[in-house]
Amino acid sequence: MPATSPHTVVVAARSADAGERAAAELRTEGGDAVAVVLDVTDPASVAAAADEVKRRFGRLDALVNNAGIAATPGVSFAAQQPGSADVNEIRSVFETNFFGVISVTAAFLPLLRLSNTPRIVNVSSVAGSLAAVSDPANTDPIAAGYAPSKTALTSLTLQYAKGLSPEGILVNAVCPGFVATDLNGFRGTRTPEQGARAAVRMAAIPANGPTGTFSDEDGPLPW
Repeated sequence: MPATSPHTVVVAARSADAGERAAAELRTEGGDAVAVVLDVTDPASVAAAADEVKRRFGRLDALVNNAGIAATPGVSFAAQQPGSADVNEIRSVFETNFFGVISVTAAFLPLLRLSNTPRIVNVSSVAGSLAAVSDPANTDPIAAGYAPSKTALTSLTLQYAKGLSPEGILVNAVCPGFVATDLNGFRGTRTPEQGARAAVRMAAIPANGPTGTFSDEDGPLPW
């Protein structure tokens, strides 16, 4: 979030300390940011985070669902190979990447409905593109949990976009590219800031802007 942004950023993190460090960094750059504890796989944590945002701000203008895992920490993609897939590992990935989005969105929808310009942005991945996966030249690793979870998320986004459109809630998905984080050993081609900016731009598009799915890997976004 640029320091010149007029918005207050609520940084949601499983760790209170990690969330506060991120919020403090934004504040040192001139932004307005606070932190809340939120674990998308824990219904009580999700409800508590929504209650805190309601208590402190009264509404929410934009929800960015960016929590995602490629695999359970410490578990390799070997557990996601079609011939020997561990169903519990796949469930774990879906719990964060797909069901977590449903849980968090449901909890924050009442606050979004109080905004004049409500936005929901789901961070998906080109790994979930059926066209990309079916391309014989595609060299992405086979992951029977991660890739389908992102396919499902993109489909879910379109369902929310259609279903919430009558209420004026704009719902989009964005693919920020392979972002370097501590979860992937910082091997991505983009920094977390670059990845976040793609979602922020999506969350701030005009009221009559586009609805659907977009990737800034394909060129400049249309706003």
